Amino acid sequence: MRPIRIYIDTCVFGGAFDKEFSTVTQTFFHQAQEGSFSLVISTLVQDELIASPQEVRDLLTAMLPLGETVYPTSEALLLQQAYLSEDIVTPKWADDALHVAIASVTRCDMIISWNFKHIVHYQKILRYNAVNILRGYPVIAINTPAEVVEYEE
Repeated sequence: MRPIRIYIDTCVFGGAFDKEFSTVTQTFFHQAQEGSFSLVISTLVQDELIASPQEVRDLLTAMLPLGETVYPTSEALLLQQAYLSEDIVTPKWADDALHVAIASVTRCDMIISWNFKHIVHYQKILRYNAVNILRGYPVIAINTPAEVVEYEE
C-alpha cells in the first residue's frame, strides 16, 4: 500500500515551532521522515516561507528532499479562480485558495494545515470539494496534522 500523498500548507512548517501546535507537528514531520506519508510541497509554500525565521526555513530545507515539489500551473490558477468566484474566500486570501487548488490538480489525497479560517473549516471544505466535483476533480481531505499522525496505543 502506498503512503498517502499529503500537501503541506505553509502554516504547518511554522506550527512545528508554535507552542500550541509544536508537539503534534513535530510528530507529523518525524513520521514523514520515517516514510509514513508522501509529502507534497509547492513552490508557493517555499515562496511564502522566504521571510520566516531561520528554524522554519531549516525545517523546509530538511523536508524538501523527502517530498515532491509541485508548481502553481495554469490549471491550478483556473481552479483557484473558480473557488474565488464561488466566494469560498475573498481575493485577499487568494493564496489560501491556491494551496487547495494546487493540491487538487496534483491529485493529492489530503491537505494538512493549521489555517482554521480559510482552509480547515467545515464550511470551506464542503465548498472547495463541491467546486472540485463540478470541475471534474476528486474530493480532497482537508485536515490538521493532529488528525493524521499515528498515536501509540
